Amino acid sequence: MKYGSVCSGIEAATVAWHGLGWKPSFFSEIDKFPRELLSHHYPDVPLHGDFTTIKGNDYESIQLLVGGTPCQAFSVAGLRKGFSDERGNLTLEFIRLAQRLNPRWLVWENVPGVLSIDEGRAFGSFLGGLAECGYGFAYRVLNSQHFGVPQSRRRVFVVGYFGDWRPAAQVLFERESLCGDITPSRSAGQEIAATFKSRAHSGGWGQDIDLAAGGYMRPVLCSGNDIMGTIMSNCSTKQFLGNQDAFTGNYFLRTFDGVRRVTPREVERLFGFPDDYTKISEKTPDGSRYKALGNSMAVPVMRWIGERINAYS
Repeated sequence: MKYGSVCSGIEAATVAWHGLGWKPSFFSEIDKFPRELLSHHYPDVPLHGDFTTIKGNDYESIQLLVGGTPCQAFSVAGLRKGFSDERGNLTLEFIRLAQRLNPRWLVWENVPGVLSIDEGRAFGSFLGGLAECGYGFAYRVLNSQHFGVPQSRRRVFVVGYFGDWRPAAQVLFERESLCGDITPSRSAGQEIAATFKSRAHSGGWGQDIDLAAGGYMRPVLCSGNDIMGTIMSNCSTKQFLGNQDAFTGNYFLRTFDGVRRVTPREVERLFGFPDDYTKISEKTPDGSRYKALGNSMAVPVMRWIGERINAYS
C-alpha cells in the first residue's frame, strides 16, 4: 500500500504501518521541529510543506491519504470557531486534496469536539463533501487506552472508501455491529456503549462511540484537550490524575505523594512510540518533544486501523 500523509506531525501513521509493509509516497508538514524529525528518520521520503499546494502529479500515486488536520478550531479547550477558523478550513482542503490525488482509501482524525461544533453542521459538511467526491465512509470515536497504552485519548476517526461505504464500515466496526446483532459478544465490563447515527443519505455510516473500560482499571493519563479525570487502580494504593497542558504540551502525573512532570520518554510510551523517537539529537529541547507528541496520534490505534484496511483491501 502506497500512502500520502498530510499534517504529518511526527508520523504516528508511518510508525504504525511500517510493519505492514506500507510505503509513504510523501509527507506534508509545516512546523519546524516535526520537519526536522521527519528528515532525520525518513530522509528518503519527500517532505512537502503546505499540503494545499500539492498537485496531482507531484509525487508517486497513492492508494490511501491520511491526515489529522488541526484540531484547535474544534477543541473544547479552544474557541470552537469550526470552519470560520483558517485551521478548520484545512479539513475541507483535505477533501480537495483527495479529489486531486484520487486515493481509494481515506483516513482522517480529529478531536471529538468536531462532532458538536455548530450543532454537528460542520462535521456534516465534511462528511457531505466526502460523499460528493464519491467516497463512502464510516466514523467512530476510539480511545487509546483500549489499545494497549496507559492514556485516555478519545479521537474521531473517519475512514473513507471510494465508491462504497461498506469497506469503510468493515474497517471501523466489528462484524456483529454491521449485522445488527445486539447479542453481547464481550465479557462483563467490556461492552460497547454506543449511539448510532445513520448517514445513509450522504453515503456513509457512523457511530458516535467510545469503548467502555475493561474490568481491570489500570492507571490512565488524560491527555490532549480532554478534561482531567481521576481513575483508581485495582490495587487501591495510589490515585492517578494526569493531564496535558493544552498550551505547553507538558504532561503531569499526580499521586498522593505529589506532582511531577512526565518525562518525554514516558510520553513516547503513552503514545506507543519507540523510546527516544523524538530525541533526534542530544540538544533536542524537551518542550519541542512534548508539543510534537501532544499533537500526534496514538500509534496502536493507527496500527489497528491499518491492519483492518489490510484485511479488507
